[in-house]
Amino acid sequence: MLIIGITGTIGAGKGTIVDFLVQKKGFIHFPVRAFLIEEIKKRNLEVNRDSMVEVANDLREKYSPSYIVDQLYERASNSNANCVIESIRTVGEVESLRSKGAFCLFSVDALPDLRYERIVKRASETDHISFETFLANEQREMNSDKPNEQNLKKCIEMADFRFSNNGTIQDLEQAVEAVLKEVNAKKQAGC
Repeated sequence: MLIIGITGTIGAGKGTIVDFLVQKKGFIHFPVRAFLIEEIKKRNLEVNRDSMVEVANDLREKYSPSYIVDQLYERASNSNANCVIESIRTVGEVESLRSKGAFCLFSVDALPDLRYERIVKRASETDHISFETFLANEQREMNSDKPNEQNLKKCIEMADFRFSNNGTIQDLEQAVEAVLKEVNAKKQAGC
């Protein structure tokens, strides 16, 4: 069993990597977004990026910096299949997942204009925002010294493999395919 975590900037292509892993490689997907939306609805809050950040930070403060991904990891490990956990956002989450064994962290980034264009097209409940709000949201999530808050910059730095997604979907899929071959070769060699 291999568990891949995915981190990266907003609209960079985390979902595209997940789609490839699920549809072409048979991975099971465990999204942080869905976990948070369940909790947001339990709390009768509006489903938006502000609520996601607020609820995620609250859960991490109450339980642990890695609480959310630990819950998803437990579900993933019960599947006995290759899994992908999307989206890793705190240093504590990375450290906790690394301590559990067969784990690999991918990060993905792309140019800001391209990422904004992608979120406008994706049109999820958290994506109906201006470019200025998009940049402000990302800045808020990029760096924090508080262990319960998001620190995408550090998570990206901690990634085992980094992908630049300024090209086509096929370019990104080929890059992921090459990394999977490398990961599988290391796994077979006992690394």
